[in-house]
Amino acid sequence: MAERVTATEEAIALIDSLKEKHGNLMFHQSGGCCDGSSPMCYPEGDLMVGAQDLKIGEIAGVPFYIHKKQFEYWKHTQLIIDVVEGRGGMFSLEGVEGKRFLTRSRAFTKEENDELNTRKV
Repeated sequence: MAERVTATEEAIALIDSLKEKHGNLMFHQSGGCCDGSSPMCYPEGDLMVGAQDLKIGEIAGVPFYIHKKQFEYWKHTQLIIDVVEGRGGMFSLEGVEGKRFLTRSRAFTKEENDELNTRKV
């Protein structure tokens, strides 16, 4: 079964560490502005999710949201959340760890797209 969002083992390890320190978390795929287009990690409830935000999946048990308009651009790709060394978004929890989340992607196959189109986002 195709997933719209996944994470690397390194990202999952960092998410698990952040959960131990901060409790329940949430992700929102930023569409730009201050922190570029980075996946942003917050304590659950610190970012108000609006009617235009879609939950496209979970990574390591953490809900992952994206704005509806941005989803329209990315709906044909799987988002793969990874982590690299360095400082990232100033509002995202991992910044003080000396690491940053980033989004990699790959295009879905025709079969995956067909399957995903039968599911509600």
